[in-house]
Amino acid sequence: MINKLFGNLSITEKALDASWIRNEVIADNISNVDTPGYKRKEVKFEEFLQKSISETGIKGLKTDPRHFDIGKTGYKNIRDLPIKVAVDNSNNSMRLDGNNVDIENEMATMAKNYIKYNVLIQNINSGFKMLKSVINEGR
Repeated sequence: MINKLFGNLSITEKALDASWIRNEVIADNISNVDTPGYKRKEVKFEEFLQKSISETGIKGLKTDPRHFDIGKTGYKNIRDLPIKVAVDNSNNSMRLDGNNVDIENEMATMAKNYIKYNVLIQNINSGFKMLKSVINEGR
């Protein structure tokens, strides 16, 4: 019953985790803006989520680890979606010390992440308010 009311709660919860980790990674990037040779890091999550959501179809039951996967190969549980921190090794920096952190870009990304995090929190709060209203018989 609760799963039907909060079908997207696990997705929202995982997105909150990714947003929190992204905030920490951005803070690390900003704190290392003057560190020679530092390469910026970024969080990869939305790509995995989009791939998992877009895969449709059936998945065959795998009874032995030697069997081939049949059908969709997405994650069984949304909690299994990875949140990966990747190093940006691109050499698009104009700096001579090899650091590729752009402070303006990091600040804009942090603001975007802050807004996304707050929207996710509001989404969870509205779901719990709905549940509270149902428990209180709609009063």
